[in-house]
Amino acid sequence: MNKKDVKNFTLEEFKKELEKISEPPYRAEQIFSWIYKKGAYDFSAMNNLPKSLKDTLAQYYYIGAIKPLKRLKSIDQTEKFLFELGDGNLIEAVLIYAGRRITLCISTQAGCKFACSFCASGMNGFKRDLSVSEILSQILSIEHILNPKITNFVFMGMGEPLDNYDNVSKAIKIMNSKKAMAIAARRITVSTSGIIPGIEKFKKLGLQVNLSISLHAANNELRDRLMSVN
Repeated sequence: MNKKDVKNFTLEEFKKELEKISEPPYRAEQIFSWIYKKGAYDFSAMNNLPKSLKDTLAQYYYIGAIKPLKRLKSIDQTEKFLFELGDGNLIEAVLIYAGRRITLCISTQAGCKFACSFCASGMNGFKRDLSVSEILSQILSIEHILNPKITNFVFMGMGEPLDNYDNVSKAIKIMNSKKAMAIAARRITVSTSGIIPGIEKFKKLGLQVNLSISLHAANNELRDRLMSVN
């Protein structure tokens, strides 16, 4: 049996998952609170759940994690974190300090297809999209390591966020959900090299998330189209 990663589900999706195993949907909120507010990585730690439910959850689901490999700190206090994914691929996340603002730069892909001249992400080619869980795990892992009060989140690490639109948009919904991370949409920025279908879908997402479009990656025709949808 292939177990499913809980962190790949939104709250509403996980409520439906629990219905499949004859559990009341309110349990999903308890489980999400343990994962996203208390940092639990094991169902056994969820002490307000009955043992029978914890055993059932462990049978069908797991709580995904990524492995911290290296942490580097520069003289300006910027910190870079290297993570290993379950299949051996490597990604990075960066913590940037600027006065009272602490910004976490999140990766969305292992490698990148677009190889923009100003970005190193595509130098070794494209490996794959990150899952919702792998995107969220960067936040949870760094919060667990440092316990910093991260004030802002930017999707500007490895990869093109809007080339992985479905997983990135779902991750943002979980970040923004009051039952999960409760991160205000205005504190989240998505940076794109100009994926127009993704931009158009993103603007219909219904969240007041910031969208940063890099015109460095665009030719004149594309710049005109980008400005018309920004």
